[in-house]
Amino acid sequence: MNTIAFSQARSHLTEIANQVQHKHETWILTKNNKPAVAIIPMEALNLLLEMIEAREDADDLREALASKNQPTRRLEEILKELDLQEVSSCGTAN
Repeated sequence: MNTIAFSQARSHLTEIANQVQHKHETWILTKNNKPAVAIIPMEALNLLLEMIEAREDADDLREALASKNQPTRRLEEILKELDLQEVSSCGTAN
């Protein structure tokens, strides 16, 4: 992993981009000596996005499994409770 200040990165952006794209290097751009931005290869970004999606899917699955033990109710009961008429098979209210 390489580190460079924003002020220096401006004049080396093409070189940095080439290293990221072709050599799969990661660059950290700093501002006031603190990490501010990461420039990473697209493959790494795609992997991170897939990992985030997988984590969200796992969270959704855990939530669905936790709610599985909740009592179920018939649609007619819910509609009656909401003072709505029964929904026809095509999805419109009668």
